[in-house]
Amino acid sequence: MSSRRMLVVGAHSADFVWRAAGAIARHTTAGGRARVVALSYGERGESGELWKEPGQSEENVKRIRHDEATAAATAVGASFESFDLGDYPLRIDSATIDRLAELIREFAPHVILTHPEHDPFNPDHPVAYQATAQARLLATGAVVASGFRTTPPAEFLVFEPHQPDLCGFVPSVFVDITPVMAAKRAAMHAMAAQKYLQTYYTQRAEHRGNHARKVSGRSEIQAAEAFQRLVPNVVGGL
Repeated sequence: MSSRRMLVVGAHSADFVWRAAGAIARHTTAGGRARVVALSYGERGESGELWKEPGQSEENVKRIRHDEATAAATAVGASFESFDLGDYPLRIDSATIDRLAELIREFAPHVILTHPEHDPFNPDHPVAYQATAQARLLATGAVVASGFRTTPPAEFLVFEPHQPDLCGFVPSVFVDITPVMAAKRAAMHAMAAQKYLQTYYTQRAEHRGNHARKVSGRSEIQAAEAFQRLVPNVVGGL
């Protein structure tokens, strides 16, 4: 039986770390494969600390961000790649949609994670959502027979944004990341260009852990990540 495959698509190279590193680590430690795609490095809008260095260049910032994201992905057992499309603004053309759709056909993920559809504080996150949603649909086709190569529909979830209440995010899935919280911390530590977010997302994991305990009654849960399922899951019974 082949292992389950997870695809995570972020607008910027660090997005997967804060919002889904724990879920990725749970997936890979269970024997699954995880592939992280960043549509940009976040070199312009999310690398402020790096730009404080005298003589800094955009290419060097991208190099640093690539190395950081690769180390973070390795910490949670995933691969990392970037489309390097530029950020603030992130612009997606038809060729990029085709590229992402072909990646989905080739990798055939069982689950896809990306940003929510709305984010009034970040111009790139909704663009990443639209690109991922469209590519997923194109890769799936009409589910029935199509005149081009397709892949079975993947589960489709969005991860928690920085300010969920203002992004229309309503969690419907909590992933217990207690056993892999050390791996998430290692991934966050690797993203030195945004180290100011490490405390926030450690606290967020504890906050969602509290919610997961309340929902499940499982007192051992100390940390969790929240996701919103966009398509129904199919089960054999309740």
